[in-house]
Amino acid sequence: MKRMLAMTAATVLLVGCATSTPRTLADAVPAPATAAAAQLEALYADYWEEQLRRHPLRATALGDPRYHGDLTNTLTPEFRTDSERLERAWLARVRAVESVGLSGQAKLSYDIFVAQRERAIAMAQYPDWMLPLNQLGHPAATVAQLGAGSRGQPFATVADYDAWLKRGAAFVPVFDQTIANLREGIKAGVVQPRVLVEKTIPQFDALIKAQPEDTLMWGVIAKMPDTFSVSDRERLTVAYHGLIGTQLVPAFVRLRDFLRDEYLPASRASVGLSALPNGAAWYAELAKRYTTTNLTPDAIHQIGLDEVARITIEFEKVREQVGFTGDLQAFFKFMNEDARFAFKSDQDVLDTYNTLRGRIEPNIPSQFALLPRAGFEVKLVEPFRAASAPAASYQGPSQDGTRPGVFYANAFNLPSRRTWETESIFLHEAIPGHHFQIALQQELTGLPAFRRFGGETAYIEGWGLYAESLGHDVGVYTDPYQYFGRLAAAIWRANRLVVDTGLHTKGWTREQAIAQMRQTSAISETNATIEVERYIAMPGQALAYKIGELKLQALRRRAMTALGNRFDPREFHRVVLEDGSLPLDVLDAKVARWLASKGTNASSD
Repeated sequence: MKRMLAMTAATVLLVGCATSTPRTLADAVPAPATAAAAQLEALYADYWEEQLRRHPLRATALGDPRYHGDLTNTLTPEFRTDSERLERAWLARVRAVESVGLSGQAKLSYDIFVAQRERAIAMAQYPDWMLPLNQLGHPAATVAQLGAGSRGQPFATVADYDAWLKRGAAFVPVFDQTIANLREGIKAGVVQPRVLVEKTIPQFDALIKAQPEDTLMWGVIAKMPDTFSVSDRERLTVAYHGLIGTQLVPAFVRLRDFLRDEYLPASRASVGLSALPNGAAWYAELAKRYTTTNLTPDAIHQIGLDEVARITIEFEKVREQVGFTGDLQAFFKFMNEDARFAFKSDQDVLDTYNTLRGRIEPNIPSQFALLPRAGFEVKLVEPFRAASAPAASYQGPSQDGTRPGVFYANAFNLPSRRTWETESIFLHEAIPGHHFQIALQQELTGLPAFRRFGGETAYIEGWGLYAESLGHDVGVYTDPYQYFGRLAAAIWRANRLVVDTGLHTKGWTREQAIAQMRQTSAISETNATIEVERYIAMPGQALAYKIGELKLQALRRRAMTALGNRFDPREFHRVVLEDGSLPLDVLDAKVARWLASKGTNASSD
């Protein structure tokens, strides 16, 4: 999460227009009240510091400057062994503290920390280290983004440039360890599907250049600050030429050639995790991890089918409202092909989202009294990764306030992008979706860092989908075609439950999964293919979205029923957001306590 700050004028406007004084996040997180709580807080702080030392890339992504030049090779056997040992040790240390009598934030933190360590230990038995790359992530993409300054690696001072020289060189063993792990996977029969490898190799081809000056990473040299001395400019230019030309690009080539010549022939025709040794149990554990529930894959599959059927009825209502006389499949074809729903250019994509931002922001205060201080920017996905990237994504702001959040829109294969998607996408990825939730969570300075900067996918993505349902409340979905986009997004996430479980537990093929999405929704061939291949690459992750959304919608209905005309969406949203990401059962119990404090008889599910 994985996902990643000067205050913008728009954020100032939001805070200034609030209909009631926003509650500060510091007020929402009181200090520990007992000796045990204080002891646990100290343990959590020590744990977090250890994690940053062991994962310096994460520290950089969060804006922590202490480790900008460091890199840990997390793919080595030694690192894996040490990680499991440390998870068990931290779990034991925290459990050794008397937890009876903990309440409020102290109890939440204890329960979350223990649950996360238990899940990490449970996952350690499965060999995900044998599958260290796919079309969504690999060392060359990481190096290219970091080295180009587009993934949090700073390039403002001479010290910053020297830090990347050190870190960039440390990446070379990571490429070689990746090859070693992939070879171990071949021996054990734990290999990636062929279709994913075929999508990954061209990404290396796009990054490999004969001359360092032609790589993405040379951009930081071309844009070196004028304030640098002549000697530093000359020294860094020579050093970067050597780093890129004699170390990094050759490492790219070695891994690319291995994938093409050795790994691709050994890759598999199947696509589901259940085709791998112990794959069914592996997937069931992933389902628990991502949904923070005990739902089985079969139960999740049925929930998805039921949601698809429900949303299909809503599609029919929109078709009738706009007077379309063909059947639903014809309506989907019309929505995907009619010129009125096409973008004119890449710039049109950016302009559309920025205009949409201006429409939504004035209506936010009627729904939210708790707002983030951090701003966000709207950018296009970089061309080298656009072909395999989703339609949109969000990267959170840095913790030090120097880098805003980023809403990324994908303009790849522009004719396949539809304007009717924009409102639901923006609500999900930007405001009031991921930007509100993630930025607010990072601003919870009274929480342990593992909660501020971590999170549960079901909560985070569930909130994103829930945010899509607020369109009418924040001034959008006034056009039935845009509301169609809302339904298209909803059925897409419902289909994730069907397709992800179908692929990984029921033997579905890639083509069968694409057909399910195409036949039941207006998703384009391009997007359906990218999405299905994403589910193949990230088993279980896609389950979190709809499961999380259904829980949030159920909690809102419970609150509305219990409170009647006393229900205030601003208060409900504060209750949901003020403690950051929570496991769904913990969130359920929290809302039940809140409703009880309001004098209602509502109970948890």
